Amino acid sequence: MRDILAVYLRLSKSDDDIISNSILNQRDLIYSYIRNHAEFENYDVVEYCDDGYSGTTLDRPQFNEMLSEAEFGRIKCIIVKDFSRFGRNSIEVGSYIEEIFPYTGLRFIS
Repeated sequence: MRDILAVYLRLSKSDDDIISNSILNQRDLIYSYIRNHAEFENYDVVEYCDDGYSGTTLDRPQFNEMLSEAEFGRIKCIIVKDFSRFGRNSIEVGSYIEEIFPYTGLRFIS
């Protein structure tokens, strides 16, 4: 079984008028990054998308599913367009990026 690379996309209703954060823009940017980095050739890419969910809470269906898969060691890397797509609370996001992910060996790319 190949390692899984998780692509996480999120757009809240309050962000939906901002073209640069659209789901399509996020997807295009991330997949372009993946295509341009040979290190990801042997990964299976799985997309998780929470469209219409605020980043102020981490209680989002696809986000929770992705983290559950990561907890079981199935996901080796998570890619997001920018930190705000992962979450808006800098303390919670920082905890994942600086403590939880390094401890579990999960790579995070923003």
